[in-house]
Amino acid sequence: MNPNIHPDLNDPALQTSLARRTAEARTLLGEIVRDFNSVAFASSLGAEDMVLTDLILRDTLDIEIFSLDTGRLPTETYDLMAEVQKRYGLKLKLYYPRHDLIETWTRAHGINAFYESVELRKACCHIRKVEPLGRALAGKTAWITGQRAQQAATRDSLPLRQFDEAQKLEKFNPLADWSEKEIWAYIRSQAVPYNALHDRHYPSIGCAPCTRAISVGEDVRAGRWWWEDPENKECGLHVKRA
Repeated sequence: MNPNIHPDLNDPALQTSLARRTAEARTLLGEIVRDFNSVAFASSLGAEDMVLTDLILRDTLDIEIFSLDTGRLPTETYDLMAEVQKRYGLKLKLYYPRHDLIETWTRAHGINAFYESVELRKACCHIRKVEPLGRALAGKTAWITGQRAQQAATRDSLPLRQFDEAQKLEKFNPLADWSEKEIWAYIRSQAVPYNALHDRHYPSIGCAPCTRAISVGEDVRAGRWWWEDPENKECGLHVKRA
């Protein structure tokens, strides 16, 4: 069992760090709303995204919350969408892939061709995630993500704020410095709903065919695109500045 997802909520050090992190995140979110007139939060409904969802809705911030439905998400993710609506009264704004692009790709390459090469996998991610994201962010002046620096080798220098070259707008990562333990301490202490797959050793959850459980000691992103080099495990939504 991963002790980080079942933290000791009575640990004074954890209580102190969580209070500080929470206050900092709330302050940053408030500043984003103050400084930008059209802000969106891209939620994949992972643990980090559920923390941000709770923070945004608790403070009734003027931030649009949306998610990308790739068409191949796990059942548990859809169940969480329903739970979010029940808990918060929030109907997530969902964006879907263009059916013509999906049809063209699958007819040319096959339904599961993403296993065959990095190029085919990234092409699938582009159709199912990147293109819909572009539509979701059209007209926005800033967007927010739940990325953390500790999540992967590709995110080790993740800043709180950066200019997204791909989307041409400001991007904020309010949880960049949070630890996994702090994320779960917030979830447990605030009774925030979360994806049931987390309890089955899925720390990072994407499309069902591209996500697996991990073993003790593996990197938290090891279950995503597990057949690929960990240095390249991104879908294209988050382009790391060179």
